[in-house]
Amino acid sequence: MKWQDVSMRIHPSMMVYKNKDEKKPKLQTSATFEKNGVYETDLTMNLHTGTHIDFPKHSLENGQTSNGFDPATMIRKVKVFDLTNVYKAITKEDIELFTIGEDDFLIFKTRNSYDQEFNFEFVYLAQDAAEYLSNKKIAGVGIDGLGIERNQEGHPTHKTLLKQGIIILEGLQLQEIAHGLYDMICLPLKIDDVEALPVRALLKRIDKKTV
Repeated sequence: MKWQDVSMRIHPSMMVYKNKDEKKPKLQTSATFEKNGVYETDLTMNLHTGTHIDFPKHSLENGQTSNGFDPATMIRKVKVFDLTNVYKAITKEDIELFTIGEDDFLIFKTRNSYDQEFNFEFVYLAQDAAEYLSNKKIAGVGIDGLGIERNQEGHPTHKTLLKQGIIILEGLQLQEIAHGLYDMICLPLKIDDVEALPVRALLKRIDKKTV
């Protein structure tokens, strides 16, 4: 089986959360062959743009930042669950029949993966499902939306997961990924003391394994 890139492509007209202009990456030429003898580009980008990890500081005032994060924790096996039958929110009822154990890393494939532009009604993870996963003591959860929750007042899904140190991975591209067990390589940029980090995420199906 081959590695499949499940990261969003970064470019100025890419899909961003709620189509906010301030979240769109800006690429500007900073050096040219004519003027400088080399070619260079500046990138300005919100850390929550594209595929990224959320750290507790994103939703918890005194939460942990990227400092001390071990990137090796993102080289691991993951369980991909197909939830494309869900139309609004992933609830506890939607996932409680799946085999979920302590320290599992879960990835939820939803209808979001097939959106070509930002969908204000994207599928998200409901609070009761977040509480269920927190009680299961999972290691992390990924989703193919640009947010793991939509407009929940007080951000209870983020807070429930991040209070337990559960990694949140957002903005995955799972169109070509089927339900099953995978190896994952998902390495973030090395930026000190921030609340989120962009990542490049790859998945490879494990032969003859199911979840």
